[in-house]
Amino acid sequence: MTVEALPPATIEAQAPAPSLLPPPTRRQALRRAVRSMVGARWPLVAVAILAVVVFAAVFGPQVSPFDPNRQNIMLRLADPMTEARRGGTYLLGTDGLGRDVLSRLLYGARISLLVGICAILVGGTIGTVAGLLAGYFGGWVDDVVMRLGDIQLAFPFILLAIMFLVVLGPGVVNIIIVLGIGQWVTYARIVRAQTLSLREKEYVEAARALGDRTVSVIFRTILPNIVAPLTVIASFNVASVILSEAWLSFLGLGVPPSVPTWGSMLAESRDQLLANKWWLAFYPGMAIVLTVLSFNILGDWLRDFLDPRLKTTG
Repeated sequence: MTVEALPPATIEAQAPAPSLLPPPTRRQALRRAVRSMVGARWPLVAVAILAVVVFAAVFGPQVSPFDPNRQNIMLRLADPMTEARRGGTYLLGTDGLGRDVLSRLLYGARISLLVGICAILVGGTIGTVAGLLAGYFGGWVDDVVMRLGDIQLAFPFILLAIMFLVVLGPGVVNIIIVLGIGQWVTYARIVRAQTLSLREKEYVEAARALGDRTVSVIFRTILPNIVAPLTVIASFNVASVILSEAWLSFLGLGVPPSVPTWGSMLAESRDQLLANKWWLAFYPGMAIVLTVLSFNILGDWLRDFLDPRLKTTG
C-alpha cells in the first residue's frame, strides 16, 4: 500500500513524533540541581560547611576577635573561653606564643582556599590546553605531551614539591606554582582522551566544513563539551591541594611563619600535645578534615549529577 492510498488521518498517525526536546533553561537546570542536592542530603551539608569556610576566608579580618599575630606571653597556652585582660575572650584558647587560635583559624581559611583554587586554575589551564592539543593534533605533539607527563609521574610528587620549594623558598605564590604544576598531568590525560573521542564527531566535522579555524574548533566546539568532567576533577583536586598545602606548611616549606595556616598551626602544636593542650591540634585538624571531606562529597555529587547516563527527566 502506498502512502497516497492512505487516508490523511493514517498519514498523520504514522508521522514520527519529534525526538529532540528543547534544552533546559538556566532556571530549570538550577531547579533540577537543587532537587538533586536535596535528595542526596549530604551535598547540602558539604555546601553549608564550605559556605562557612568561604565566609571565614573573605571576612576573616572583619570578624576575627584579635590580631592573629599579636602575642600575649602572659596568657600563653590559655584554655578555651579564657578572658583577655584587655577585653574580649579567647574562645578557642591561645597557642604557645599567646596568639588567639580562633583568629589564626579564620585567617588560615583564606590561605587554604587561595592556594587550593589558584593551584587548580594553574594546573587545570596548563593540563587542559596540553590535552586539547595532544588529542586534536596527535602525532609528535601527542608524544611530547604524554612523555612529559610520564616523566613527571615517574618522580614522587612530594619529593618534587620539597625540592622546588627548597630552591624557590617559602611563599604563597611559590606554593601555588609548585602545586599547580603537580596537577596538570591529570587534566592533560583526561582532556586528551575526551578530545580523541570528540574530534571525529559530526558537529566537529561540520565546524571544519563551515571553515572554522583550528583554534575555534578546539576551544569553541570541543572544549565546551568536556567542561563537565573537568569540573568534577577540579572539585576533587581542590581537596588534594588543600591537603598538600597543609603538609608542606607542617614541614615548614609552605608559606612564611608570619602567615597563619592550618598546616603551620598543626606543626606548632606538636610540642604541646604531651602537655594535654588538645585544642592546638584539634581545631586546625578538624578544619582541614571538614573542608577536604566537603569538597570530596561535593565532587561525588557533581560526578553523578553531570553524568548524562545518570540523568533523569523531570
